[in-house]
Amino acid sequence: MFNFSLLNIVAALPAIIIAMAMHEYAHAKVADVLGDDTPRRMGRLTMNPFAHLDFIGMLMLLLLHFGWAKPVIINPANFKNKKRDDMLVSLAGPLANIIVAFIAAFVLFFVNNHNIDVSQGLYTVISLMVIINVNFAIFNLIPIPPLDGAHIVSNFLSPSWQMKYWQWQRFGFLALILLAYTPFLSMVLIPVQQSILKLFSLILQFV
Repeated sequence: MFNFSLLNIVAALPAIIIAMAMHEYAHAKVADVLGDDTPRRMGRLTMNPFAHLDFIGMLMLLLLHFGWAKPVIINPANFKNKKRDDMLVSLAGPLANIIVAFIAAFVLFFVNNHNIDVSQGLYTVISLMVIINVNFAIFNLIPIPPLDGAHIVSNFLSPSWQMKYWQWQRFGFLALILLAYTPFLSMVLIPVQQSILKLFSLILQFV
């Protein structure tokens, strides 16, 4: 999904940093609003990328097309409605990425429709901002622990099945690496990516 040539790595870095930072900040902000001050106490309630970046995860994303940010730690015991609020926190990260992607798509739409002259480098950065944020949102919704999708799915399971489900977390990263190198990931997720991009295009026609 994150299929960049070496020529695009420099252009991709700003998009990756912003995607990771906004994703984790959204988790922290929603958790804080819903009553859990754990992210605030851990210094995660900030848009400063350095508070959220995992440099090994970022390097993996560049080299292996699969990576991660520093996860935001939450304490569901602080929520009024544990299941609902945990799902809202989990959804906040991918939703933030979709919003960032749409803003970047709007900038491209504005540039293209008003014949604004921008450098090829800047245009590439903004284009990658769209693709990377959409991909990051979709990727994190895969229901494999420890991704956000797993948190969402687990809240629909009984306590006993939740325990069994999260026991797979130790194999999660291995499973994701294997998925990243099989056609399955692209076959399932690229159509979702294209649907989101088409939706952006449709919405922007009314701007």
